[in-house]
Amino acid sequence: MTDHGGNIYEAARRTGIPERKIVDFSASINPAGVPKSAAYAMKKAIGRLYHYPEPYAEVLSGRIADSIGVPAESVICGNGSTELIYLIPRALRPATVLIPEPTFLLYEKACVVSGVPQVVGFLLEDRNGFDLSTEGFVQAIPGNGADDSQTPLINDRVCTMAFLCNPNNPTGRLIPRKDILQIAEAATRAGCYLVVDEAFIDFCPEESVCKEVAHSPYLIVLRSLTKFYALSGLRIGYAVFHPSIASRIKEHKEPWTVNSLAQGAAMAALDDEPYRRTSLDIMAEEKSFLENGFAGLDIPFFSSRANYYLIKPPKAPQIKLFLEERGVLVRDCSNFRGLDENYLRVAVRSRKENTALLGEMAGICARLS
Repeated sequence: MTDHGGNIYEAARRTGIPERKIVDFSASINPAGVPKSAAYAMKKAIGRLYHYPEPYAEVLSGRIADSIGVPAESVICGNGSTELIYLIPRALRPATVLIPEPTFLLYEKACVVSGVPQVVGFLLEDRNGFDLSTEGFVQAIPGNGADDSQTPLINDRVCTMAFLCNPNNPTGRLIPRKDILQIAEAATRAGCYLVVDEAFIDFCPEESVCKEVAHSPYLIVLRSLTKFYALSGLRIGYAVFHPSIASRIKEHKEPWTVNSLAQGAAMAALDDEPYRRTSLDIMAEEKSFLENGFAGLDIPFFSSRANYYLIKPPKAPQIKLFLEERGVLVRDCSNFRGLDENYLRVAVRSRKENTALLGEMAGICARLS
């Protein structure tokens, strides 16, 4: 995982810069920081550390289910959504998986580790702003056009699956809710499980399709509490399944993967409406500030609905290296399928940090011109 963003520890070893002095734009975490409500809940939970946590975070799962409007058995919590990304192909054992390119790297890795025989890429192109073609993706869905008698079964190696990240990582591009539902309908007709990763949907919550899972046995939605609520170090996320498939998934899941501190923090964070409102206000202001800054430096960027931007500055590898030498990390996107070393991903952080980033980039661009 050394190619994943957010590894300040490796960066500190490589550069000799202390971890506390590194400014990390390579990981897309809410600059508002950990909610005070979550911090307080963790302090209260310390007294319970003597005991095992609930095996499957049952109370937290019920709280999430109530907020979404789905049955409690539909929600499965995990050690970050990453645990669930690995769990789903391991449990359902698809023969073919469709994955956009570029997108989050761990979808493909989870499929390979689980022994999926075939992973098929669906190319998103720079010239189209990395937007997903709904019609094209529908046509590419494995088993598209199959009738009910040919619908794959979860115990069968002919089970198929597709992943979508919405908003997509690293492009920040959003697939409109109506298009996701259109794709989900097509996937259901084809008997293909559609996994929609909504790790960053809290920044545009009206686009979520979580509630639709109750009506669609082939739709699976992943959610993360580590991005919006700045709880990356705790590792907490969840997935929403149709009840008919949730029991099958649970048969393959290890117990006690969500610790007591994470469960307490998640409960508090989900109830913290003032934090949510403040975060959205901060994000709107800082996204506008960064966009104006990139435009002023003539740095091409892709419009984003998430808390990060995919940018394509001239001499991107040199810029990334010079920034790292200054203790500023950005995400090199060269290991994403469909991208190369000319693309960088930059998180949205505080005004002070965003100002410093733009200042550093202005100086570097002047040196390289």
